[in-house]
Amino acid sequence: MSEFLIYGFHSVKEAIEAGRALEKIMIRQDMSPDRAMELRRLAQEIDVPLQMVPEIKLNKVTKNGNHQGVVAVMPVMPYQPLEETLLRIQDTGETPLLLMLDGVTDVRNFGAIARSAECLGVHAIIVPTQGSASMSADAVKVSAGALSHITVCRVKDLVDATLLLQAYGIKTYGLNEKANATLWQTDLTEAACLVMGSEENGISPRLIRRVDELVQIPLRGKVGSLNVSVAAGIALAEVERQRMTAS
Repeated sequence: MSEFLIYGFHSVKEAIEAGRALEKIMIRQDMSPDRAMELRRLAQEIDVPLQMVPEIKLNKVTKNGNHQGVVAVMPVMPYQPLEETLLRIQDTGETPLLLMLDGVTDVRNFGAIARSAECLGVHAIIVPTQGSASMSADAVKVSAGALSHITVCRVKDLVDATLLLQAYGIKTYGLNEKANATLWQTDLTEAACLVMGSEENGISPRLIRRVDELVQIPLRGKVGSLNVSVAAGIALAEVERQRMTAS
């Protein structure tokens, strides 16, 4: 992990000011208020999560390096701006297919979803700045390398991202077990973004109100839900089936 770290107060501050891509910043819980406030301000300016952690954690990740109470974690793969990504997809002339993950924090699920997404033609995965699994070495490993080949966009607000998608003519479909329509009944051949929520809480109510349509995967068994990575794979396979049939 150490190769993806920057530590020391001035080193982290310089990295932020130089525009380095960062996954998150961890600061010691008892750091001086002035330094903590300065780092919090800088983190907010670049929309990077900041965590207060005990010193023992910083010692562990830096192998007792001279971290001075501050460690910044860099993503293994860089995130891409959403609007630039949409413009690049437009330039290809292909029908856009995106995947939005709301509250998917388990790195194994994130990696498995990325693997299915890359195999089934997803142009980009959209995740929020807060409350999402990170682009870590573990995620890349679980994805069988798929995260090296698929675009991941990190945004401050998923609702704002949904509105941007809609402005680009991309319809958003929220997967929800209480939806009236099923995936099989829904035309997914046009520009689309599938929205997946966490297994515990599903899609947030605020985001549900903004998606264009709610759809469900019909289940026959007694268990009322699927693992989110399995559900994503099923949904993406249905999109691919419809698009291949229509072409």
